[in-house]
Amino acid sequence: MATLLRKIGLIRLHNRDTEDPKHHHNHRGGGGGQQSVSLRGKGGGKSGGHKQQQQQQQQQHPGGAGDASPGPGKGKSKRAAELAARDKQPQPAAGAAGAAGAGGPRERAAGARAGPGPAVAAAAAGGSLVPAARQQHCTQVRSRRLMKELQDIARLSDRFISVELVNESLFDWNVKLHQVDKDSVLWQDMKETNTEFILLNLTFPDNFPFSPPFMRVLSPRLENGYVLDGGAICMELLTPRGWSSAYTVEAVMRQFAASLVKGQGRICRKAGKSKKSFSRKEAEATFKSLVKTHEKYGWVTPPVSDG
Repeated sequence: MATLLRKIGLIRLHNRDTEDPKHHHNHRGGGGGQQSVSLRGKGGGKSGGHKQQQQQQQQQHPGGAGDASPGPGKGKSKRAAELAARDKQPQPAAGAAGAAGAGGPRERAAGARAGPGPAVAAAAAGGSLVPAARQQHCTQVRSRRLMKELQDIARLSDRFISVELVNESLFDWNVKLHQVDKDSVLWQDMKETNTEFILLNLTFPDNFPFSPPFMRVLSPRLENGYVLDGGAICMELLTPRGWSSAYTVEAVMRQFAASLVKGQGRICRKAGKSKKSFSRKEAEATFKSLVKTHEKYGWVTPPVSDG
């Protein structure tokens, strides 16, 4: 009987402790209750701090989870968040991106569609002005030089040459060579045929005096004397390779007169051929061919015995 009552009391004690936790803690003692409360307080503080940290991480990375361990879905969510943030950033102007060639593929494609930027357009516009200004400067240099040449020729005391402008153009001259060596056969031919002068044409390029004029014989029709088909003249100083900006028209004409004598130039007297005039087109083709030939094999000074 005593054993049965003891079992019943134990069962009641167990039920009471299970139903009322506070009574159970108080029953165990005051110190134990305070310790349990303090432990719960610390645990609650830790739990609250952990929850705040999770909330901050969720605010910074809306697409990611609060768990520190990486999962299969977390990397994709983080990449999507980075792409979304980059798309929200302001993009540079299409023209500037196209001109600078910077940025990602999307920016370069936009720049290519929009065309060059203002800086590139301004540079292109400025570049188109450079040739015009350079051409104007070359024209001024050429005009001043040729005006001086005309004045110097007009003051020649021996009347060696005279000049007439073709169609009033300062850059196209007809030059009359009045004198050659009086001991030459050419001079005798001029006397016998009543030829007062040898007429030549000189045209001056845009970059004269830094490039030579094109010079050819117009009349009379000459043979030998380094005068070729069409009236072209075989003289090294008339080529870009042999030309110097220091050469004057007077100096060129004196050199030509000397080469006529050295080359034993004669006035053509053959029937039918003497009346045939020289052609500019033929002269230009002949001169171009002889320049190529001499650049390949060199220029040879004629021996003194030829003159």
